[in-house]
Amino acid sequence: MGAVKTKRMPRAVREQQMLDAAVRTFGRRGYMAASMDEIAELAGVSKPLVYLYLNSKDDLFSACIRREASALAAAVRAGVRPGLPADRQLWEGLRAFFTHTARHPDGWSVLHVQARTHGERFAAEVRVMRAQIVVFVTQLIIEAARQELSGHEAAGLAEALVGAAESLAAWANTTPGVTARQAAATLMNFAWAGLGDLREGRPWTPPAPEE
Repeated sequence: MGAVKTKRMPRAVREQQMLDAAVRTFGRRGYMAASMDEIAELAGVSKPLVYLYLNSKDDLFSACIRREASALAAAVRAGVRPGLPADRQLWEGLRAFFTHTARHPDGWSVLHVQARTHGERFAAEVRVMRAQIVVFVTQLIIEAARQELSGHEAAGLAEALVGAAESLAAWANTTPGVTARQAAATLMNFAWAGLGDLREGRPWTPPAPEE
């Protein structure tokens, strides 16, 4: 009888294993300290196979950024159910964001820390994802404010809200006892108080400039 042949793992599945190992290694050790040997060992493959599939360390890191960015953006969109009241939509979006970043701390480290500090090529990948989320949040704010805001004002608030969410997620993920729900509620209380006044036609007015 001939030797029994083992079934080859599909390329897509094998590649995801490599990306899983790479995200874990980059997220915990940092881009510079992470080695292809370590990633290959964690993935259970040879280093030449990693290079065959993903070309180089830079290309592997870019692939990790794109995958984690797509997953985060998809999670936020999926968390917002159309037809809900404006406050519920914003709440669900924030909760989806914090839940995803809490469940995938290595992926969040890749996006929020590593990609932004190791070259323009990587930072640009993250900016694309962030811009998509800002556009999505801008629309939520416009709906929440009942058209009381101009496009520029809504976009500015969305930038501020996304920036606050990013900082809060980084803090929550490293602070014992802080849950994703608590983080979302903290930001919701901060943001909705102001949006609530806008909905009621009570915007805050800056003081007159001194003469």
